[in-house]
Amino acid sequence: MLQLDVFSDLSEQVGYNLTHLKLRVAKGTLIQFDKFAAACHWHTDLEFISVLDGSMNFYVHGETVLLEKGQGIFVNSKRLHYGYSSDMSDCIYIVACIHPSIIGTERWLGNEYWEEKFGSNTEDFIVLQGDIPWHKETLLCLDQLYEEMHSNQRNPLSLLSLAVSLCATIGRHIEDRSQQTAIDHTSFYIWKMTAFIHGNYENKITLEHIATSGSTSRTHCCKLFAQYLGQTPNEYLTNYRLKKSCELLMGTARSISDIALSCGFQSASYFSFVFRKEFGKTPNDYRKRQNE
Repeated sequence: MLQLDVFSDLSEQVGYNLTHLKLRVAKGTLIQFDKFAAACHWHTDLEFISVLDGSMNFYVHGETVLLEKGQGIFVNSKRLHYGYSSDMSDCIYIVACIHPSIIGTERWLGNEYWEEKFGSNTEDFIVLQGDIPWHKETLLCLDQLYEEMHSNQRNPLSLLSLAVSLCATIGRHIEDRSQQTAIDHTSFYIWKMTAFIHGNYENKITLEHIATSGSTSRTHCCKLFAQYLGQTPNEYLTNYRLKKSCELLMGTARSISDIALSCGFQSASYFSFVFRKEFGKTPNDYRKRQNE
């Protein structure tokens, strides 16, 4: 059954490293994504990226910046973002996603500070340069967080300390915006519509459903997707379904038919047709290649 009221929960789901600590720290590459471009998404978590090798273009909330080796970026909560390579070259990076629950769920001064510093009235992102002292400190802390997370003697208190330190450093330097901008108002509609897709992609979804979830018209819905995501609502839906199917192909032994239906495709044959058109190979070939 379609869920229309999903804004509060259904952002992009982050795969955390540990069960009881909402913290994801990993190395990534652009080559793992189709056409060297991650899917455009948003989440409640703060996101930090450090480029280890190569470079990437990074889109955040209507702006695009170039990140080169030795640089990084902080992405504020609930901002649409994704990384990609315009010339199809690879980039190796560290990414950390930090959920607000790391400071606890009980109401206290820390929650109020978090909402003040990482709400809609502060900067969408900060590009981190290696030659600015506090930027360098942030990038170093991110490296330490990665090493700790993947250490054989991982210390959960050290993980928590490093994650909070990252957030505290950004909190000291992030700036308020003088007033709400137009993109902030449109973001609310885009959040709701993309969240609706994330929560209902396995069902039959029409343009009318997507527009209704954002409390807007079909024409305005298409205009927002084109302006801020560079694609139509249906293209975004299909790309998201393909992304989820790739996760199932790599992470499970489920049949192609089962995966097709669970990702919202009408049949296994149609799923295979769309998959091959996008990736240049069948779902089975993709699974074999990934396993190899």
